[in-house]
This record gives sequence, structure tokens and C-alpha cells, in this order.
Amino acid sequence: MSLRTTRTSAAAALALGATLLFSACSTGAPAGDSETEAPAASGTVTITDNHGEVEVPVNPKTVVALDNHVFSTLDAWDVELAAAPKGIMGTVWPKYLDESVADIGSHREPNLETIVAAQPDLIIAGYRFGDSYDEIKKQNPDAAVIDIAPREGEDLMSELKRESDILGQIFDKKNEAKELNDKLDAAIADAKEAYNGTDTVMAVNTSGGKIGYLAPGVGRSVGPVFGALDLVPALEVEGATSDHQGDDISVEAIAASNPQWIIALDRDAAFAPEDREEGSLPAAELIAGSEALKNVPAVTEGNLIYLDANFYLTEDIQAYTALFTDIKDAFAAA
Repeated sequence: MSLRTTRTSAAAALALGATLLFSACSTGAPAGDSETEAPAASGTVTITDNHGEVEVPVNPKTVVALDNHVFSTLDAWDVELAAAPKGIMGTVWPKYLDESVADIGSHREPNLETIVAAQPDLIIAGYRFGDSYDEIKKQNPDAAVIDIAPREGEDLMSELKRESDILGQIFDKKNEAKELNDKLDAAIADAKEAYNGTDTVMAVNTSGGKIGYLAPGVGRSVGPVFGALDLVPALEVEGATSDHQGDDISVEAIAASNPQWIIALDRDAAFAPEDREEGSLPAAELIAGSEALKNVPAVTEGNLIYLDANFYLTEDIQAYTALFTDIKDAFAAA
């Protein structure tokens, strides 16, 4: 090859390179353009779960979820699941009940081999499956296993927002996670504003035809609502627990506290009739038919707030946001 030919080729190559560079710069979106579609997330993110730091793949390809708190969020974000515990999901999330999703069963008799067979990149464990955490981690050494369920002793509303934040990092949905958290904060603020600050409130649950007492602060599902809204409890019992069936306090003792409001959780409502406890009746029917409660202000004035029928299954940030909105509406109407 002659020297002239070599120089000509080099010049042509330089010209082509300049043209490509100019083309790339001139066709790209302006810096700071908010409508520019972000590239698909990749790599990993380090999150802190209930056991410590865990490196998790961003937008994992194969996901298994066991924690009821996350299903609504994952569903809204179009996250597919390879396996799920259908035995404790009722009919709330139809997409995850599809036959294409393997069934892990319930936390009482889980089929952990189903998780292994799915070969997941991410397993969202914990909550009702907390006792199986160590075994799940042992059986799935190549998966990122996280437990981000609300921690005992911590403020529940903060814990629910923490879950949103962590899921937002993992699934590249930080803005959507912030929106969920902002909606919860707004619903709490609106309910607090609607509350007169003095009316006494009683929380109860119903199951198997019985009415149980849910303690302020610690009582299942409704207990944390007292602290979030600064509600005045109608009755406080020493040594109260978070037992899912409520504490063994008589209906007469509940009535004697003379509550101006009753917030009720129907534990049986989320289950099919054949799976409900014997003697089960709807919460509204039980309370309306209670001889002991018939003269308390909450009943005579119709100040009764019933949680969504599926609340016992979900207990997620969406469920609490809706509950606080219902409470606000009830307070405002009164």
C-alpha cells in the first residue's frame, strides 16, 4: 500500500468518526430533559433488611414473594412471581393465583421445595414465613433472600414506608414508592384533622361468632391506628397482647368502657365460608346483635368503622391508606 493511500484511508476514518460523534450528540435529548426514558436498571443494590445488609439484583428476573405486605405493590408494578403462598392469599391478587405461579402453600405447612424449583434471583421472605427464613436461605444459596416485614416494636407506619422504599430500590420504582408513602402520610394527616381529639375509641375483632378486644398500640391490625391518629382509648388493659384473635376481655367489659367509636376487624371475612371458624358471623351482624353493646354510644349513634373484608390478609400500606381515609370520612360525617 502506498503512503498516499494510507493517508487517504486515515483521513476518511477520522471524518467518519467525527460524523458519528456529531450525529450522536445532535440526536440525543437535551440535558436535563425529564421526559427522556431512563435506561433499564441493571446491576445490584445493597439494602438493609431485618437481618443486615443484602446485595440484591435490580429488577431481578425471577422473584418469589412470601410476605403479604408486598403483593399489592408488586402487582401494581407488574412484577411477575414464579411462586407464591396461595394458601394465605385469598382472592385478593388474581394474577398471582394463576396456574403459572407455583403454589408454596401456607406458612403452617409450606412446600419450600417449590421455592428451590423456581430457581429465584430474589426471595422476599419473612412475616408469616418468619420461622422458615433460615431454612429458605440455606436451601437457596444463589438467591438474594430478604426479610423486610414490619419489625416488632417499631412504628408500623414507618415500617410500611420502609418496605416501599426498599422495594422501590430493588425494582427501580423510587418515584412510585415515594407516592405510596406520601399517600399514607396524607391519609393520616387528614384523619387526624377530622378527629375531634376527645371521643373515645374501641378496637375489636370478630371471629367464630365472638367479639374480641384489640389493645391500643399492640392489638392486631387496628392497634397501631391509635398512635398514628392520637386516638383516646376507651379501654386500656395491662398486659395486652398482639394476639391475632384479640385479648380475652369480655364483651361486658368492652361495653362498660362506653366507647363513642368502635373500629372492627372481621378476621373471618377474608376466608371462604368453608374455611371460616364454626359459628362465624359478619362483624356488623355480631355487633348489632350484641345485647351488651346495644346501649353504648358507638352503636346507638352509628359510629362504627369496619375494616375492608380482606384487611387481615393484606395489612399493607395500601390497606392502611384506605383505612385512614375511611376513618377520616366517618369522623367528618359525624
